[in-house]
Amino acid sequence: MSRSSIAWFAPLVGVLLVVAAISSVQLGAAIGKSIFDEISPAGLTFVRLLLASLVMVAIARPRPRSWSRSTALHVLAFGAVLGAMNLLYYASLERIPLSVAVTLELVGPLAVALAHSRRASDVAWVLCAAAGVGIIAVQGFEGSIDLFGCVLALAAGACWGGYIMLSQRVGARVPGLSGLSAAMVVGALVALPFGAVPAVQAVVDSPAVLGPAALVALLSSVLAYGLELLALRRISAHSFGVFMALEPAAAALFGFLLLAELVEGLDALAIALVVIASAGVAITTARAAPRRSSPDEDLPPMP
Repeated sequence: MSRSSIAWFAPLVGVLLVVAAISSVQLGAAIGKSIFDEISPAGLTFVRLLLASLVMVAIARPRPRSWSRSTALHVLAFGAVLGAMNLLYYASLERIPLSVAVTLELVGPLAVALAHSRRASDVAWVLCAAAGVGIIAVQGFEGSIDLFGCVLALAAGACWGGYIMLSQRVGARVPGLSGLSAAMVVGALVALPFGAVPAVQAVVDSPAVLGPAALVALLSSVLAYGLELLALRRISAHSFGVFMALEPAAAALFGFLLLAELVEGLDALAIALVVIASAGVAITTARAAPRRSSPDEDLPPMP
């Protein structure tokens, strides 16, 4: 293969890997929501984090005894945010469509990106995202969509914002996957008081539920993270961020295919506005930021 062929082939593979990662996360979420009649959102959250943490710990083999007190506290905070984010997110899925929940949750990372920006042009993206959230909020007050479900999704988004910032700090202190794997254990412990009893009860009542629950853990955590790492070796973090804005679209697709959730009218407009805002921030950030080839520019994984 010639150098010119490699030059365009690697980014293409990177894009395909990002799309696969996004699809894996949203497919896992749709499967998870489809079994809420058999296992509660909190129970599913606990099972997902428990199984994912077992796999990640087996792969990464973290050594917390070698960490400083400051590093350990950062990992604990990272895990606490991870657990809270997942509990809130799955609780929101019980009340609102998958695509709406993902759209509202995306506001968290968007707010983090905008908080670190000083560009006047970003005001347009703020207004765009605010308009999208406002449309959904109006529907909530009118009763056409569950308002509390929207609040839960926004709270999950706030946790996602904290997750991003803590992920960067933990990544700088702990090499490889050790920090994330330990944080997943902490996240499972956070979910334990809320989800352990419902999870055990669900498995006792219907042992078969453990299969799709394990699939959710594999798709939404282990496989998705592996695909993201491979993608970030082939495309820039800024390009990765642009494609991350497609998450609501992927959620709408899998919500329709697996849950028969049809997105139309004002919901579609609100989702489009938040997607445009997220992509716009990523693109303008890429234009303004200096190019870096360091692994430090890697984005944290999707939760």
